[in-house]
Amino acid sequence: MKVRDVMSKDVQVARPGDSLQEVAARMAAGDFGFMPVADGDTLIGTITDRDIAVRAVAGGAACSAPVVEYISRDPHTARADDDLKTVLDAMGTKQIRRLPVLDKDGRLVGVVSLGDLSTRVKEKYAGEALEEISRA
Repeated sequence: MKVRDVMSKDVQVARPGDSLQEVAARMAAGDFGFMPVADGDTLIGTITDRDIAVRAVAGGAACSAPVVEYISRDPHTARADDDLKTVLDAMGTKQIRRLPVLDKDGRLVGVVSLGDLSTRVKEKYAGEALEEISRA
C-alpha cells in the first residue's frame, strides 16, 4: 500500500500572506488543527492551531499578522509513492501526527494523518504507529 492510497487529497492550504485570524477561522470551520502553508504549489511550512495559540497569540501577535511569521519551516514530509509501512514507522518513531505529501516533483498533493490511517487502514501496523505517536 502506498501513501497516496490513504492520504487526504482535498486539503486546505494556507498562503504566506493569510492572516492568523483567517487561518484560525478556516481551521474552526473545517474542524481541523493543521494546514500546510504553500507559496503556489511549493510547500514552505506548516501551521497548527497550537502554533497560532502558543507562538502567535501568547506572544502578543495581532490577529492580522501574516501566518508566514509563525509557521514551522522544513516540515517532515512523505512522498505520494512512498510505502505506507515505512511512513507509518517514521511517524511512530518521530511522533508525528500529520505529514504533508509531495509528488515526485516536490509539489504538495495531500496530507496523511492519524485520522486517515485510523479510518482507512485496517492493518496491524497502523495501530502500532498510533500507539507510538500517542506516547508523546
